[in-house]
Amino acid sequence: MGDYKLSASLQGHEDDVRGVVFPHPNFVVSASRDATVRLWKLLPQTPPTYDDTIVSHGTAFVNSLAFVPPSSEFPEGLIVSGGQDTIIDVRQPAKAGADNADALLLGHGHNVCALDVSEDGKKIVSGSWDNDARIWQVGKWEESTVLRGHGAAVWAVLAYDKETIITGCADQAIRVFHTSGKLIRRLKVGDVVRALCRLPPKHPSGAHFASSGNDAVIRLWTLEGREVAQLHGHESFVYSLAALPDGNIVSSSEDRTARIWSNQQCIQTITHPAISVWCVAVCPDNGDIVTGASDRIVRVFSKVKERQAEESAIEEFNESVRASAIPQQTMPNINKDALPGPDFLTSKSGTKEGQVQMIKELNGDVCAYTWSTAARQWVNVGTVVEGAGSDGKKISHEGKDYDFVFDVDIEEGKPPLKLPFNVSQNPYEVARKFCADNKLPVTYLDQVTNFIVTNTQGTTIGQSQNQGGADPWGTEHRYRPGDDTPAQPAPRPKLLPQKEYLDISTANHKAMFKKLQEFNQSLIEDGSKDVSLNPHDIEVLDSIVTKLEKGKSSSIDSDSISLVLKIATAWPADKVLPGLDVLRLITASSGTCVEQISPPLPHILADAKLFEPSTPPNNTMMAIRAFVNLFKTKSGRDLANAEFETIHKLCKPYTTSTNRNTIVALTTLYINFAVLLSAPETANADRALTLLDDLSDILKSARDSEAMYRAVVAAGTLFALGKDFCEAGRDVFGYEAALKKAEETVREPRIRNVVAEIRDMLG
Repeated sequence: MGDYKLSASLQGHEDDVRGVVFPHPNFVVSASRDATVRLWKLLPQTPPTYDDTIVSHGTAFVNSLAFVPPSSEFPEGLIVSGGQDTIIDVRQPAKAGADNADALLLGHGHNVCALDVSEDGKKIVSGSWDNDARIWQVGKWEESTVLRGHGAAVWAVLAYDKETIITGCADQAIRVFHTSGKLIRRLKVGDVVRALCRLPPKHPSGAHFASSGNDAVIRLWTLEGREVAQLHGHESFVYSLAALPDGNIVSSSEDRTARIWSNQQCIQTITHPAISVWCVAVCPDNGDIVTGASDRIVRVFSKVKERQAEESAIEEFNESVRASAIPQQTMPNINKDALPGPDFLTSKSGTKEGQVQMIKELNGDVCAYTWSTAARQWVNVGTVVEGAGSDGKKISHEGKDYDFVFDVDIEEGKPPLKLPFNVSQNPYEVARKFCADNKLPVTYLDQVTNFIVTNTQGTTIGQSQNQGGADPWGTEHRYRPGDDTPAQPAPRPKLLPQKEYLDISTANHKAMFKKLQEFNQSLIEDGSKDVSLNPHDIEVLDSIVTKLEKGKSSSIDSDSISLVLKIATAWPADKVLPGLDVLRLITASSGTCVEQISPPLPHILADAKLFEPSTPPNNTMMAIRAFVNLFKTKSGRDLANAEFETIHKLCKPYTTSTNRNTIVALTTLYINFAVLLSAPETANADRALTLLDDLSDILKSARDSEAMYRAVVAAGTLFALGKDFCEAGRDVFGYEAALKKAEETVREPRIRNVVAEIRDMLG
């Protein structure tokens, strides 16, 4: 809704994305709490697609990011990142992944949480939890000018011009410094300051810069210290600000949104399917926007049609927002009985962009809607749930229910402090509030945050904390600030071997059918009537998609499947994808005639050139998904078993694919074959060894966390077949190196847990 629409979703980070910069239309840089900085390069294709490279991989959270523009000394510019390890990493994009950075800036004594670069590219400014800001000269890395006098952590820095530096602090003040280090003035804000941004010259408001913080208000200031305007609309902490080329402002917030502001009014709200939108940046050349969020995804948005994603991808993004769970504790107290029903949405208009209205749906659910002024309608942005992410037993504390209530010992002989936490909450903000409420020093903040993250790993929104075993912590687990190693939770249940078959069956049926109609009309207009569909075919296709959407696939007959196969194999390569999408849903459906098709489905897809080097990656990926979904039915599993050699020959070349969706589909297929080979009636040692060989290659080359996880689960399931397979894995296929690479590439507890189980089996 509104002018800006999704351009691309960039997936690869394993944890919250805390920093983004958009220096040039051809690339984006992001930093994450997964300890990596990634460079995303725009590929020359439509819709916009990006290829990512890990610029640096540290040992701790990376929380801040900046970019030094190109110069004669550094023609590609410099990527600057900082975080929990207190070191500021400076490197050229060409040195992505290299061991040696151009510079490592040392001086801060705590987490580096803010970075900025002067417009002339000659100065880097940093802010830290150590209560200092520093100015670094580009190319003269050894020394820095310290900006002192802050009463708490410096959460925001702005290199306003050649002589002026502005800082925002947790002590509720903005300070203006001369680059010599002299304090010019101090502005009292009334709340902590989290973000600053420079406004273009002659901004309509007369302001020179903007600030934001925990009170959800964006303030516009002159350099002389006069507050000229306040922008109201956000409902929680505003973490990041950026100025658009036209002078408008974009902001991101804990209220799940990025918002566009013009003439002090919000003109567009972009809701994300995440708890926090941590950061936002603007491309100065074209005005496109990039955001980073707690769901680990970097997203690009554009106002220009040619730079926007396909309609199906935009609708998928919108659907993910509608389907997201909104933790009730992040919303005002809700009286269900007093809420209006769905009729309100058509009878009442909103009064401003981004206005939130709770609606009691007919099924009793409470859904949140926001008003879109551009679309002139209410937009569903999610369902409000109690204790989102924790369907298991809750723990009561001070009249409220929580997923966890930890004991924190501060002093010997005194009662422990209670630290309540819900997995739907932001651990960093819970730790901050806990320290503030109990008047604890800021030095505890980092430790308490890490403690929460460590002891709630793997518990996510929509998943009970009791899945996979009882809560191992309860109210007995205790933490003492200063402990080097938090007490470890009780051992988790074994994950191996995998016993259930997986499928990939989620779909946007309406968008799929719409795209099929569009492509068919294009074929007719191009004169390709030999492969286009007639009106009766369209009716049949509509019926197929409707049956799949309603779960009534048992009535899909062989003639209907032949029609889908025609689309999936005879249409041009650039139009075949939605047909393949329908086909992979059919292969997951019971009662269909897929297994009766002659020649067998794998041969049909091979003859259609879907597994050639020149095949568009998404076409191959969708064909692999069709193989994955065969395992959902007994007849499909029989077909997959009979055609193992054909399927394996087609898929093996993609074990080193860099296409995320392809490698995830492939590893899912390997899990299903591993489960199949675990059954006595379908056991086959040669096939198991073949798959173990392939999985070793995947583990050594994959970078995506989901693909890596599925690969180790598949391998572990095969090792569970017996000691002969373990010996082959250890002595022939080099699994020690493969497992080590997996741990180093994806530093997630779920990976470590499965790898630990495999190592126990390998001996």
